[in-house]
Amino acid sequence: MMIKLLEGGAYLVNGTQIIPDTADAAAQIKNKTGRDVSRNAAAQNTMAYGILRDHNTSGNMEKLKIRFDKLTSHDITFVGIIQTARASGLKKFPIPYVLTNCHNSLCAVGGTINEDDHMFGLTCAKRYGGVYVPPHQAVIHQYAREMLAGGGKMILGSDSHTRYGALGTMAMGEGGPELVKQLLSQTYDINMPGVVGVYLTGAPIKGVGPQDVALAIIGAVFDNGYVKNKVMEFVGPGVASLSADFRIGIDVMTTETTCLSSIWQTDDRIKEFYDIHGRTEEYKELKPGEVAYYDGMIEVDLSKIRPMIAMPFHPSNTYTIDEVNANLKDVIHDVEERAKVSLDGAVPYSLQDKIAGGRFQVDQGIIAGCAGGGFENICAAADILKGSSIGSDGFTLSVYPASMPVYMELIKNGCAATILETGAVMKTAFCGPCFGAGDTPANNAFSIRHSTRNFPNREGSKLQNGQISSVALMDARSIAATAANKGVLTPATEFDGEIGRYKYHFDASIYKNRVFDSKGVADESVEIQFGPNIKDWPAMGELPENLVLRVVSEIHDPVTTTDELIPSGETSSYRSNPLGLAEFTLSRKDPEYVGRAKDIQKAEKARMQGEHPCQAHPDVKPVMSVIRKTFADVSHVNTGFGSTIFAVKPGDGSAREQAASCQKVLGGWANIANEYATKRYRSNLINWGMLPFLIPAGELPFRNLDYLFFPGIRKAVGDKADVIKAYKVSVEEDKLTEFELRLGELTDEERQIILKGCLINYNRVG
Repeated sequence: MMIKLLEGGAYLVNGTQIIPDTADAAAQIKNKTGRDVSRNAAAQNTMAYGILRDHNTSGNMEKLKIRFDKLTSHDITFVGIIQTARASGLKKFPIPYVLTNCHNSLCAVGGTINEDDHMFGLTCAKRYGGVYVPPHQAVIHQYAREMLAGGGKMILGSDSHTRYGALGTMAMGEGGPELVKQLLSQTYDINMPGVVGVYLTGAPIKGVGPQDVALAIIGAVFDNGYVKNKVMEFVGPGVASLSADFRIGIDVMTTETTCLSSIWQTDDRIKEFYDIHGRTEEYKELKPGEVAYYDGMIEVDLSKIRPMIAMPFHPSNTYTIDEVNANLKDVIHDVEERAKVSLDGAVPYSLQDKIAGGRFQVDQGIIAGCAGGGFENICAAADILKGSSIGSDGFTLSVYPASMPVYMELIKNGCAATILETGAVMKTAFCGPCFGAGDTPANNAFSIRHSTRNFPNREGSKLQNGQISSVALMDARSIAATAANKGVLTPATEFDGEIGRYKYHFDASIYKNRVFDSKGVADESVEIQFGPNIKDWPAMGELPENLVLRVVSEIHDPVTTTDELIPSGETSSYRSNPLGLAEFTLSRKDPEYVGRAKDIQKAEKARMQGEHPCQAHPDVKPVMSVIRKTFADVSHVNTGFGSTIFAVKPGDGSAREQAASCQKVLGGWANIANEYATKRYRSNLINWGMLPFLIPAGELPFRNLDYLFFPGIRKAVGDKADVIKAYKVSVEEDKLTEFELRLGELTDEERQIILKGCLINYNRVG
């Protein structure tokens, strides 16, 4: 068995022995150590606990208020973040803040939009004292590894794959408002998270890479929520068998487990990484204490991991490549059945034409970004491809080194030439293949990628235009083996040649010559450069006493991703324009959403302008008439109007705040869900003043297009009510039908943000 999950907690003694948390655990520990150790004391011996303690400002380790050491954002998030902070009185970045440009780097969509965003970033870095990394120099996470990470430090990034645990840095990816709080010297407020140990033994066999290990773990823990909102702590003797690059490749994919963050024990290999990058002083040895307690334990035998593939349309839909090849028809049938749910039957989807001669034929390979574009991944791919050709038929292969220093070293050591000789192409550092802004396959094509996600349309196809292509996640090594086999799906373990070990030499001159670094010095004389697409956030009102909300979308998929809430790809060009971007909300999942949300928003806009909402929307009068028969004091003066959506489990995937803010600017006041897929999406809702309602799974008391009434909602939020009473309004039957929801735990600050209407209002000065 590759992966084993323990039921319940476990102790780790001396970093090498796991003792399950059973009745005789204390006796076993005393026998090993000669002393009594309580569970509480052992829980404080994890690496995660120590780092969180060092960054907590609350004085209470159960209720954390974290201040981070550094921040980082890319060019589809930093404009909105800085605009929000500016509206709240920002004068200077209080901690190092790095702005990278790796998402809108092609400047291929929307005219001047992308470069306008870049110039906004450069001038803000000068004015507020930040760091600006120009397009094509590095993807956000590679720059952070090379230049920002430090042992025992904490970094907050506005991208969900903000993970630098392999380097001893606890990093978290959150929506933009959480970075705004740090820029305003506020805190990141969470309960002390659980910590799950990931105990590694053995060593990977030839042909197995970090993506294979990561996918095996994701497949074991995603569906059961084993690590959801917890910290994954990598320990055990197997860690020493992995290079720094290999650890980084596993670590970045921990986001796909829905964990909160990650941290690894460090050793001489990580010290060497810092030495190579000229930052030896940032290394810190990290390891758990003599007896450490974990809330769960994942045991991974690295020697048993085999080349993996995550079939469409989720990183957790995992198989070994050997399984796929041995059971091709069954696996394809399973994928097609899953696709009926993921795609809602919007387009025909079949993989039957990919079977040729009993083998699976893919159309495209991509090795890219923060997951695939590392030095060792590309060197290994080059060795496997050496002397072969990808052919002159439909199969293509593109390779994107994660930073220009990595690219330069690949040129110097000859690996770039080896790859180019095969007919593959190499491109500059760019995150496009991860979110549909580069190398979009042909209709019905199948792409294998060493990247982070394979959600529906993540590769750039458009269901609303009748297009569908799909992505499977694989390691660079097996992608290279497949490319060498001209697109026939092939695990790298079938490669019988040598995969070499290449020495990496980091050349800092590239960044010295091109990256703007203010050294933390702000210059108020610099004028911020805007563009016609960079817009301020629209005005948003406070939470009213009562709410009337119309359900404008009802989604029953097991999980709804942020890509479905606000599509990635070319829409990213509009992320500096809140109203412009909002036009794309749920456009792939529910094309009717925007029109319905804007329709009921007319009533609230009229109310905010002092007009009677029934003049703006004909439904308001009969709905209010039914409500007033029971709640006579309710009127348009004390009642707000807007929209809500229902989704079973929304928010998996990206940290992008726009998944929530786009709903807000269209008049959304709430989400209703059985549960939220990630903490970061729920936080995004709260920071945009939206109510994160929870309703038990089962029969819904309302349906799409129903009107819901929430009496006294402002008082309920302020009074910390546990249960929220709501009513379905039936005009036809002239009655109200009561049901209950919950808001879940909210901090006092989060309640105030909701009451004020959003984080901007909460912080607004003047």
